[in-house]
Amino acid sequence: MTNASNPFRGRVAPSPTGFLHIAVARAALYNWLSARKLGGQFILRIEDTDRARYVEGSLDNIKSGLRWLGLDWDEGPDVGGPYGPYVQSERLPIYHEYIQKLLASGHAYETYYSKEELDAIREEVGEADPVTFNRRIQSMPEEEKARRRAAGVKPAVLFKMPEDGETVVYDEIRGEIRFPNKSLRDPVLLKSDGFPTYHFAAMVDDGLMKITDVLRGVEWLPSLPLHVQVIQALGWETPRFYHLSLFLDPSGKGKMSKRKGSNEYPIFVHQLREMGYLPEALLNWIALMGWAEASGDREVYTIPELIQAFDLGRVRAAPAAVDYDKAEWLNGVHIRMLAPDDLARRLVPFMQAAGFDVTAEGIAPMVPLIQERIANLTEAVDLLDFFFVTPPAPDPAELTPKKLTPAEVVSELLAARETLAGLEPFDAASIEAALRGMAQARGIKPGDLFTILRVALSSKRVAPPLFGAIACLGRTTTLARIDRALGILQPA
Repeated sequence: MTNASNPFRGRVAPSPTGFLHIAVARAALYNWLSARKLGGQFILRIEDTDRARYVEGSLDNIKSGLRWLGLDWDEGPDVGGPYGPYVQSERLPIYHEYIQKLLASGHAYETYYSKEELDAIREEVGEADPVTFNRRIQSMPEEEKARRRAAGVKPAVLFKMPEDGETVVYDEIRGEIRFPNKSLRDPVLLKSDGFPTYHFAAMVDDGLMKITDVLRGVEWLPSLPLHVQVIQALGWETPRFYHLSLFLDPSGKGKMSKRKGSNEYPIFVHQLREMGYLPEALLNWIALMGWAEASGDREVYTIPELIQAFDLGRVRAAPAAVDYDKAEWLNGVHIRMLAPDDLARRLVPFMQAAGFDVTAEGIAPMVPLIQERIANLTEAVDLLDFFFVTPPAPDPAELTPKKLTPAEVVSELLAARETLAGLEPFDAASIEAALRGMAQARGIKPGDLFTILRVALSSKRVAPPLFGAIACLGRTTTLARIDRALGILQPA
């Protein structure tokens, strides 16, 4: 039985054993989109019971990454809600209460074997015979249990799986799946240190938090029969389960594991943020890795459009290769969709990180010059730097186009200086008209003249559109840089 009649309640439950991965971000996004579309709730729960693998700073990284993406949670840490606390290490008394219920009902049992002993039994019995393994660890004599208790040994608690028949489960993406019970090993619910395992804590939390839909990685699919058995033993409704597809590396041949996280294969949200990606573009990109509308040919979505279009019924089982070329293309599209003042605001941190003391207001006049030219925010630094600091002196060879002599370049610079010195108004349209008229009158190719001026002003062959750049630099700075170029070509 599923929670079909209840409003959508979905959760993302990351573990602070690493930074926010794009696979976790995708699960969060699909939950968030469903909650926003259906008028439900999106819950953040922190599953921090794996103390041995805890990574310092990962919890702040996860929360800040989700906030930056705009995936705000309705219930969770820092927000609260009716089913808290939302951090598993703060819920230990709850887990112990439900462990006692399972022990009392006969669905669970204590074992005093150490991990090393259990590993030895597993090796002796073999992976192919779970029933024998289960019976071995269930059959420790009461006298031996009492002796170990007296010696201070703390028991672990395991769930008692049925030995006969099948556990029939349903995955919303893959359909009905049948597991022979004889193939299922008794899972540990509570470790001897008093901390629950995922197999238990997540099921208790999902039940108590009234989760209707569970979206998680496909690697959890083999555990689904264990989880359904635990849920049923607790007397709760089974949520709808969706096991999301794997992410493959760009070649499509290997899993995109956390170990592949690098500048070449950035898989953590903070890496992509630092590389100049917009949150809107990342969400658009991640959404398409595992979902598509029925037509399958649309690629660009705003966030409101994603909310409107998203349907869990269209989530696909096929693995998705991580296509960084598409990510960059989508980022460029979303950059061009921004209002110029919004783009200016987003560029400020990247300019400041590069050492430029700028404000959004100071950048705003230059934004229209570069908005069509950048695919990520970091590219703006190299295009805008010469507006805020005097660039290195240009190379005389760069100042001199082919088929022109240095003396001819000096003549053109002097003419351009004279043209610009008295030009009114000093705006892009007037500058373009004046310089084109000058080139025609003097018989020089406009491209050659514009290259000379571009290098004189920016010390670069590739720079923002010349006429707008001159207008943004202003008359005084423009003339000063022309004078510097003249000094390079005709030293005193």
